[in-house]
Amino acid sequence: MANMFSGHRIILTLLFSFLCLVFHACANELDMLLQIKDSLKDSDSKVFDTWRSDNLVCSFSGIMCNDKQKVQEINLSQENLVGTLPFDVICSLESLEKLSLGSNSLSGKISDHLANCTKLTFLDLGNNYFSGEVPNLSSLTKLSFLSLNNSGVSGSFPWGSLQNLTSLTFLSLGDNLFEKSPFPLEILNLDKLYWLYLTNTSIEGHIPGEIENLTLLENLELSDNFLFGKIPVGITKLSKLSQLELYDNNLTGNFPEGFGNLTSLRKLDVSNNSLEGDISELKSLVKLESLQLFENKLSGEIPLEFGEFKFFQELSLYTNKFTGTLPQKIGSWSDFVYIDISENLFTGLIPPDMCKKGSLSDLLLLQNNFTGGIPESYADCPSLTRVRLSNNSLSGSVPDALWGLPNVKMIDLSMNQFEGSVTSNLREAKRLSQLFLSNNKFSGELPEPISDASSLVEIELGWNNFSGEIPSTIGELKNLSSLHLEGNSFTGAIPESLGLCLSLNDISLAGNSLSSGIPDSLGSLPSLNSLNLSDNKLSGKVPFSLSSTKLSLLDLSNNLLSGPIPDAFSVEVFRDGFLGNPGLCSNKRISGLKSCSSPGSTESVQLKIIVSIVIAGAFVSILSLATFLYVLKLRKNGQNCPMTRRDSWDMKHYHVLSFSEEEVVKALRQENLIGTGGSGNVYKVPLSCGKILAVKHVWKSNSVGHKSFRMNSPMLGKGKSGSPEYDAEVEALSSIRHVNVVKLYCSITSEDSNLLVYEYMPNGSLWDQLHTCQKISMDWTVRYDIAVGAARGLEYLHHGYDRPVIHRDVKSSNILLDENMKPRIADFGLAKIVQPNGAKVAATQMIAGTYGYIAPEYAYTYKVDEKSDIYSFGVVLMELVTGKRPTEPEFGENKDIVQWVCDTMMKSDDSGIGLVDSTISEDSKEDAARVLTIAIRCTMKVPNLRPSMRVVVQMLEEVEPFKLSEIVVTKDGENCKQ
Repeated sequence: MANMFSGHRIILTLLFSFLCLVFHACANELDMLLQIKDSLKDSDSKVFDTWRSDNLVCSFSGIMCNDKQKVQEINLSQENLVGTLPFDVICSLESLEKLSLGSNSLSGKISDHLANCTKLTFLDLGNNYFSGEVPNLSSLTKLSFLSLNNSGVSGSFPWGSLQNLTSLTFLSLGDNLFEKSPFPLEILNLDKLYWLYLTNTSIEGHIPGEIENLTLLENLELSDNFLFGKIPVGITKLSKLSQLELYDNNLTGNFPEGFGNLTSLRKLDVSNNSLEGDISELKSLVKLESLQLFENKLSGEIPLEFGEFKFFQELSLYTNKFTGTLPQKIGSWSDFVYIDISENLFTGLIPPDMCKKGSLSDLLLLQNNFTGGIPESYADCPSLTRVRLSNNSLSGSVPDALWGLPNVKMIDLSMNQFEGSVTSNLREAKRLSQLFLSNNKFSGELPEPISDASSLVEIELGWNNFSGEIPSTIGELKNLSSLHLEGNSFTGAIPESLGLCLSLNDISLAGNSLSSGIPDSLGSLPSLNSLNLSDNKLSGKVPFSLSSTKLSLLDLSNNLLSGPIPDAFSVEVFRDGFLGNPGLCSNKRISGLKSCSSPGSTESVQLKIIVSIVIAGAFVSILSLATFLYVLKLRKNGQNCPMTRRDSWDMKHYHVLSFSEEEVVKALRQENLIGTGGSGNVYKVPLSCGKILAVKHVWKSNSVGHKSFRMNSPMLGKGKSGSPEYDAEVEALSSIRHVNVVKLYCSITSEDSNLLVYEYMPNGSLWDQLHTCQKISMDWTVRYDIAVGAARGLEYLHHGYDRPVIHRDVKSSNILLDENMKPRIADFGLAKIVQPNGAKVAATQMIAGTYGYIAPEYAYTYKVDEKSDIYSFGVVLMELVTGKRPTEPEFGENKDIVQWVCDTMMKSDDSGIGLVDSTISEDSKEDAARVLTIAIRCTMKVPNLRPSMRVVVQMLEEVEPFKLSEIVVTKDGENCKQ
């Protein structure tokens, strides 16, 4: 009995000990999971509602336990998790086999503690926001599933550690910014893989032929890398492949022989490479659903077998050199959705049955040589959203019902030979936004129901045979932004209702027979940028209301208009738009246009001219005499300084000074003059301490005997307060502190003189070094540093200063260079400072800036903002890269450097390298050409498309030359002609 009792006690003791161990283990895992929850406490998720200390661990949401009640799986994908993961805690869960945390917003680093999760078979951390490098994965030998796709990791990936992960069947590492590396050969030993996703992982070089070792692969994606060479024959051995994606690389050559063995392929995408030859190897791929071969150099005909593919849904072959006809049965067997074979050399008829199953959304056949008409079957295809058949040789009438397809968003039939009319079916096209019919033979009237197609944004019907009046209901198209009806036979008046289309920014009704007047309502269009009404029979006055628009193009030429041209358009840039209207006149002197003043008799006019000449001559004589007497008086008094009253100096310090105003004033002699401009002279002033200053003498408007009388200085003031450009320069520079903005030491004023005292720049201006005999040889590294420094100076003015400064006269002559060729932004005489409430100063009625640097929006508004400075800086960048002046005879008539650069780059294939200054070394020309692309962005015609200066600086920093060597600066240009 005692022995029995003793035995029971031993069993109870053992059971109690076991329960204690189990309870302790469970308690530990509970504590660990609560620590994980605490790390992710900011998550907007209900998944943690069950993660409570009074709850069993195995009942937590997203947790699965094994038969020993240990945590085996954590499944928290797509749960809006935010925070950093405590991998040390997670990998202390000794039975953890599956960790699925993909598609959240997790951040921080994937720590080395991950190596302790040695029992993991499944790891998904993809689609998160981690940072740093991936730790060594060698210890995770049981992994069969590994996904780090788009996880935010970067740096050097531990490819070598993959050789131990021989159980892997699924490997997805794509869309991460890894360092460039050759194709990782370690992967070729992972012969159990069925899924390999390495898109956008910075792999470079050839695809190894040994890829054939991965015989179980069903999905292979190596796109968006730096791969080159041919598609290896080894790929043709992967008979189980269902999806192969190699797009966005630089692969060359033909499809390898045997490619047709991949009969399981459903999706093939090798677009945007440089593949050549025909595609006959693909005719056996009968299971193809999607074929993407666009943007290659492929040629030949489409195999007839494509017409028998039973699963075909998508075909994209655009921008190749294919010829011949399309198989007429193509797309007729399945739910065909999409075809884009644009920009090839296809001929023959459009296959009729691609919408046979009623699912075709995109019919894109533009820029080929198709003939015949549009098959009637497409008029009964309600799924169509885009019909683009432009630039072919199609003819005949368009099926009536096609105009009214319920889901179509774009109909583009331009540049064909279509005939007939646009029918009233158009009223059914409620989603149509773009209607392009230009350069055809369409005729008849434009149907009134066009106004029922309420989603229309662009209408281009130019160069057809349309007639009749423009529908008066067109004003009901509230979304319309572009209306082109030029080159037709429209008659009657321009509808007043056009003024109700408040989104309109581009109107061209040129080359019709429109009559009556120009509607005043057009002046109420807030976004109108281009208006072309030329070559019509319009009469009456030019509406003054147009002055309130933001027109950059106004062409009213060759009409019957009369009366005065509004002053807003009486500028040279709009001149050609008024020619051919004998009744028009201008209140300002514009070449080719008559003046609005009363002409009078010929004798009267001649008399007025003679009297004017006599008066002008007398005035000049008197002024010259006064100036001579004034200078003579100065010389008698022994004064060489332009300041006349030395007893009323007012010196304002903006930095600590080691000189007096008297030392500065005494040095303002003719022999120290180093520059002159429309507003004053600049002197080089050596001080007794050895320092050198630059002093700008700004003439006051009432300063007798000085150049303030010159009519080409419109910025000078009119009164005793001094010139506004002086005030602007002082206001802009007095509190600015930046290494790339010229330093203003002080200002000195008297009753009749203003002096600005600057730091001296011994290397003059960038203009001097690029375009004059004073220039020195500058290789690209010097020019690049100047570009970045000047950009940072402007960035500070626009973004870093407490009140943003708009310079308004950015040019190479206003970028000064110190002894080390470091740039300083200078000359703020035209600067405007944004007011504290965010409003800019009122627009001036003159064009501010320098010809060649002026942004095109000045043609239609005198208001300026930061985008105007950015345009001018883009011109400076072009000067730095090309070595050309902003205007050169070689650019062609009425062209500047911006037009020349853009036109030349469009015609060349060298990405702008041919435009780079010949004095720049060959090794640096590619770097310089990259800056030219930034310059083009800065000089976009539309201001909103230009980047901010902050972005410009970032872009310049990204194209820093790879090799920065010491630059030897030598004198050059001894025989150059200035």
